[in-house]
Amino acid sequence: MVFIMGVNFSERKLVKKALESFYGLGVTQSSRIMAKFSIHQLAKCGSLNPKTVTSLTAELSQMTIDNDARRLMRDNIKRLKDIGSYRGRRHAMGYPVRGQKTQTQTSTANKLNRLNRIG
Repeated sequence: MVFIMGVNFSERKLVKKALESFYGLGVTQSSRIMAKFSIHQLAKCGSLNPKTVTSLTAELSQMTIDNDARRLMRDNIKRLKDIGSYRGRRHAMGYPVRGQKTQTQTSTANKLNRLNRIG
């Protein structure tokens, strides 16, 4: 088991997928981190040496990921609701926020707004 940022990953898991499992890290960001530490795209977590794991953890601890990113998203939506902007009212009513049609297809926007973007 490899321990990165408080999460245990199996040794057979790809490093790219392990990085992408953190909220706030996508494909591009994980590729940049792997290139910075010269980790191959198909490398497994078990093949990383302990020095690389500690430097990877140090790099991730400086970024806004997981709970920090969720809190930032929630605070931004709350701020929009508090000031009464158009986007804030759309979030509060559960309607599409970015100008999508509401006459027929709003199921995805309704699902996302119902969750308040918590995760």
